[in-house]
Amino acid sequence: MAASIKKVSPASARAHTRKKKQGSSLSLPPGMFKMISLVVLVGLAAWFYKVIQPPAPAICGTPNGPPVTSSRIKLRDGRHLAYMEAGVPKAKAAHKIIYIHGFASCKHDLLPVSPDLAEELGIYLVAFDRAGYGESDPDPKKSVKSTALDIEELADQLSLGPKFYVTGFSMGGELTWGCLKYISHRLAGAALIAPVGNYWWPGFPANVSKEAYSMQLAPDKWAVGVAHYAPWLTYWWNTQTLFPSSSVIAKRIEIFSDADLKVLSKFQGRPYTAYVTQQGLFETLHRDMIVGFGSWEFDPLDLDDPFPGKEGLVHLWHGTEDWIVPVILSQYVSQKHPWIKYHEVPGAGHLFPLADGMADAIVKALVQGKN
Repeated sequence: MAASIKKVSPASARAHTRKKKQGSSLSLPPGMFKMISLVVLVGLAAWFYKVIQPPAPAICGTPNGPPVTSSRIKLRDGRHLAYMEAGVPKAKAAHKIIYIHGFASCKHDLLPVSPDLAEELGIYLVAFDRAGYGESDPDPKKSVKSTALDIEELADQLSLGPKFYVTGFSMGGELTWGCLKYISHRLAGAALIAPVGNYWWPGFPANVSKEAYSMQLAPDKWAVGVAHYAPWLTYWWNTQTLFPSSSVIAKRIEIFSDADLKVLSKFQGRPYTAYVTQQGLFETLHRDMIVGFGSWEFDPLDLDDPFPGKEGLVHLWHGTEDWIVPVILSQYVSQKHPWIKYHEVPGAGHLFPLADGMADAIVKALVQGKN
């Protein structure tokens, strides 16, 4: 018996075919969605990785880098360190001082000791560009210890003798702790001037570090937090435009106290401003933040007196109106270390070493061993 055949109209056939095609277009083979998601995720990760990578530094003296115009020494690892000298000639100096510059600064920002005092006390000063700054080669392994060893080698190559002084301002003051830790046997004395403090040093009680941390502007809380907890994001965080980055890098006026504003003109308008970061922002400002606010291999609050025989003194200077580095950190350090000669300057801001007569007072106390 022949099977019956159902007749279908051409319109119905076309509608059935179209519905079948539409249904099939909405279905993916098993695992295809996961594969597409993985490809998108890998693509985004690759894009983000590229975005957060800092550009290569423009090293001085290379074909694409700035020219070398400064006196430089060649260090143990092949890097070059640029320096400048001031004060009386080295051969007739009674006191030799190495100055460690601060954040976003360079050797040209040498402590402004008056020529009269330098002549009177026989003071020779040398300042250098820290690694990556100015005309000193970047150091991808830069640390607190490496900076101290750079200083010791600079002293040796300049024939400063077995003993010399160090002074450091702001971030340079923080790095002076490395000199007290690693090369104290070479020091005749040291002065930390408005030194940056690391909120994560274990020796700070929680209430002290939290109070100091809370005194910062919100963008700076985030910036130093990124430098500590996610250093690999430091370049991106301080160059992106989605969120406010470091107020110090941006030079926002609200970070300066009234006392700072009175002396700020001495720091602004420097003809060498571009010189400071000419090799790249990452190797200067961003790496400074990573080193300064990272996890240190020692705690300055655990250090012993580097001069137990009173052959030298450590001075710490800080202004009470410092809005960049909270004074309470230095206050606690001075209480923890009674061997530190603490000088608190009433009403002074972060830039107080630039005020008339302050540099002379700091150096005079350092070399004469006075409070």
